[in-house]
Parts: sequence; C-alpha cells; structure tokens
Amino acid sequence: MSKTTKIDTKQLRAIGHKLKPVVTVAGKGLSEGVLAELNRALDDHELIKVKLAVGSREARKAVAEELCERSGAEIVQSIGNIILVLRRAQLPDPQKSNLLRPF
Repeated sequence: MSKTTKIDTKQLRAIGHKLKPVVTVAGKGLSEGVLAELNRALDDHELIKVKLAVGSREARKAVAEELCERSGAEIVQSIGNIILVLRRAQLPDPQKSNLLRPF
C-alpha cells in the first residue's frame, strides 16, 4: 500500500470528519466476522471509521495495527477509540465510495 502524502491526508481527514463508525471491534477482538465486515466496508466505501472498544491505549494500538495488517489498509487518523482507515479500491463504485461521492 502506498503511503499518502500530507495533502492527501488532510483531504482524507476532512472527508472522514463527516463519517460515522461502520465497524466496531469490541471485547472479543478482531474475529473473523469483524474482519469480514471490515473488508466488505473497505471494498464498498474505501475510507471508513472503525470504533475500537478494547480497553487501554496500548490495546487499541495493537488492535489497530493488526487490523491494518490483516486487511491491507492504512490508518489515516486515530483519535481516542476511533480510527480512520483507508484502502483504495481498483474499481471504486461512485455511488458507495466515500472518496468519490460529493457530500
């Protein structure tokens, strides 16, 4: 996955500000069901918010790193227990993609 530039990151954060979390990782961690839903959401929307309800700051950081490693995505922003995650699609759907849809 290519790293985003500083200008790209700023634009992505602006888009992500309006989004609501679509996936929640809770007490059981990153299960197969959560990972499947995460991959589906990334395929559809490319840029999503994920809520990490897993305890301490270190635990959230570890789960976020594992989430990105297993899904092939990258973290754009992390504030508290919410992370903004990006994985660009090869053929994005203009009606579903948060990057292509006008807000």
